[in-house]
Parts: sequence; C-alpha cells; structure tokens
Amino acid sequence: MPLSRISSRGSGKKALGKDVLLSVTPAQQFIKVVNAELTSVLGGAASEITFKGRPTVIMLAGLQGSGKTTTTAKLALLLKKKGRNPFMVPADLARPAAVLQLEKLASEIKVDSFGVEGRKDPRDICREALRVARIKGYDTMLVDTAGRLHIDTALMDELKDLKEILSPSEILLVADAMTGQDAVATARGFDSAVGLTGVILTKLDSDARGGAALSMRMATGKPIKFAGTGEKIDCLEVFYPDRMAGRILDMGDVLTLVEKAQEAIDERNAVEIEKKIKKDTFTLEDFRLQLQQIKRMGSLDSILSMIPGFNSIKKAKGMDVNEKEITKVEAIISSMTMRERKNPDVLNASRRARIARGSGATVQDINRLIKQYGQMREMMKRFKKGGIKSLKNLLPV
Repeated sequence: MPLSRISSRGSGKKALGKDVLLSVTPAQQFIKVVNAELTSVLGGAASEITFKGRPTVIMLAGLQGSGKTTTTAKLALLLKKKGRNPFMVPADLARPAAVLQLEKLASEIKVDSFGVEGRKDPRDICREALRVARIKGYDTMLVDTAGRLHIDTALMDELKDLKEILSPSEILLVADAMTGQDAVATARGFDSAVGLTGVILTKLDSDARGGAALSMRMATGKPIKFAGTGEKIDCLEVFYPDRMAGRILDMGDVLTLVEKAQEAIDERNAVEIEKKIKKDTFTLEDFRLQLQQIKRMGSLDSILSMIPGFNSIKKAKGMDVNEKEITKVEAIISSMTMRERKNPDVLNASRRARIARGSGATVQDINRLIKQYGQMREMMKRFKKGGIKSLKNLLPV
C-alpha cells in the first residue's frame, strides 16, 4: 500500500520537478520528498489529548488482546508525568482478570483507581466513578472499557451507553500494530459505531510496524495519538508523524533518542562518569550502572534503530542485537565484590570460577568481559582529550 498510495498523491511529480542541489544526490532529494509525503500521510503533526471538562474523560476501546488495560495504565502514567491527576476506572467486566489487573497496575504507578466493590454493570460503575472523580477533584478520568474477540452488537451498545453517560472528550481505539489489516477493519467498525477521536497503536517498537500506522491513518482518517513501544509500563510515547516517517525510511529518530536519554540518564551521574573517564578511573561498577540506565531507555534494538542508517547496516552485516547478553554482563558484574569491580586485576582463576558460578555464566564469558573492559579503557584514553566519538563496537551485539 504505502508507496503506491503516496506516489498517487504527487510525490513522484514533486521529485521530478525538484532542482537538485550540488551537495545533494538525486536519490537523497527523492528520499526527502518521500519523507515529506509520508509525514503528511501519517498526520503531519503530533495530535495529543484534547482536555475538556473536569474531569476530562478518556474512553479506551478495543478488542481483547490489543493491550487495552495495560495501555490505560501507561497513558495514566504518561499524563501523571505531565502534571495531570488521573483516575483509572475498570469498566471491563467481560474479562475476569481485567479489574484486578488494572488495580495492580494502578498500585504500581501510584495512580488512584475506582473500586468496583461488587458492581456488575459497567454503566453503574461509570456513573459512580464520574461522581467520585468530580468530588475528589481528579482532572482526568481514564475508562478501560470491555473488549471482545470480535466486534459485536452487545459490545457496541454498551460503548454507546457509556459514551452517553460520560460525554468523553476522547474515545481512543487501542489497536495491536501486529494484526495488520484486521486492525484497520476493527478501527472502521468502532468508528462507525461510537465515533473515534484517535488511535493508540501498541507494539509499534520497530520500523517494520510502520505499515500498520500508514494503513490505520489512511483507512480511518483518525490521528494516531500515542504509540506503545515496549512491554514496560513507561513504554508509551506521543506519536510524531515526522519521526515515524524517518524510522520507516531508515533516517533514524534522533529527537526521540535524545528525549529517552534525558529521561533515563541521571545528569549528576553523567557528569561524574565524564570526570572518571577523563581521569581514567572508569570501573566495572560504573559500567554496570551505565548498562542499567541504557535498559531504562527501552530495548537495545529499539534504541539503536533510532540511529540513522542503523537498520541498513544491521541487515547488510547480519547483526543480531542480543538483549540477553546485556543481562548476562550485568549478572557477571553483580556477582563480583566491590573490590573486584573497581580493580579487575585481582581476578585470578579461582575468583573467575566463583563469579561464573554465581552469575550462571562461564569462565570464558568472564574472560571476554574483562577483555572488552580493557579495550574500552584503551579507547577512553585515546579519546578523552577530544571526547568519545563511539563505543558501539563494545556493545554486546
């Protein structure tokens, strides 16, 4: 679908009519035009929540298995970080574990949720929850509605009733990006029944899922407001059409990478690490702390895919980004004593055997890590005057 549809919108004509700058090849100019068209097709600019009323009511709808309940909590956490005071409502009584799951997630992210307390009708739950939200002063109410294995009349009637009761500012469809064209048919069904205001795409943690974003946007005309980029509770981000276009075309997404780094990396710790690198006192303990911060940014594959051209290099060289290797390295260092982390020279054969037993690794794994650490120290010495340009060869891939 994508490029043929985009071409019909005039990107081919635009590319043919462009003056090619001396410093830009025709291929680069064509990519620039396609990138602009992709961005336009995906919505042009980011579309966030419309906050209207107090509380602003957001209904989340979708089929079972789309990640609706988890996404409700992810969205609550995202809004909380932006200064909102969210209130979660478990109105999915069709799936027995849905209420308990939402309550558990609410406790995990420290956001209040409505206590169902034996109520068996989602309509009664929503009426009472809305009353409570107004009394307690919550500014945002997120409602996890019931899902089904497929669209049916009973589900749609229930959603229509909840819409009438809640007068929501937003009705967001939670759709699994991996379901392909089925997600498009689902979106059309929900939109015709209750009138969607936007879409949240889950499992959109790879450029290979860009087709789902294109299809959803073209088929429904509704903005994609958020994207789920991983299983962790903080893996939900605002959907930026220009950034997604960049990922699809392997142009990277440096802005999102910087934002993730700013959120995950402690600034004071970064300054301290910089001082240690300049003084050549960077230890294995420091390396372990850096690995933990990288893991907070998301999967290593998704982080590297934001670097322009990485996916092309990955395919050309057959690279395999192995998350388990990072976990193994962290386990090895954690099995060392603090003295061993700060001074690996003391690691004799018996110590290495003990660390291998404690971490579930082999002595060869220990030896390889110590060798990589030595190479890293040498590289840091080489670059400490002019700044470190790259440590990518030392990443466990």
